[in-house]
Amino acid sequence: MTDFSILPILQNIPLFKGLDASLHQEIIKDITLQYYPANYQLFNEGDIGTKMYIIKRGSVRIYKQTEEVATLGEKAFFGEMALISEQPRTASAKTIEESEIFVLEKHDFDLLLSKNPTAEKAIKDAFTIRSSLTK
Repeated sequence: MTDFSILPILQNIPLFKGLDASLHQEIIKDITLQYYPANYQLFNEGDIGTKMYIIKRGSVRIYKQTEEVATLGEKAFFGEMALISEQPRTASAKTIEESEIFVLEKHDFDLLLSKNPTAEKAIKDAFTIRSSLTK
């Protein structure tokens, strides 16, 4: 069994880098571990995003129609922009093999931010910077 700590991953996600340890712990409380079979469609390009994902075990294919975008494995994260943005997903995601994936729901994240104005500002600032870099 691999030693798996979600905290170092959260600390490397651009949206969460500026948060202190107590806020990271608050986010971790809302994350659930989900089990998905091979070839499970997590979401489709164009869907409105409602979740962020961190892979504990397994792998996920990120693609646009027939174009392969990425293959993600253990400790990779994706979908984090959906927590802030109301934009549709820019790609689809499907498990390649049986996978264990940590999931953070947008409504849990929004509730956390509503209780923590400092965290909300830090995350929205990070989102603004990241959004300007991808344009």
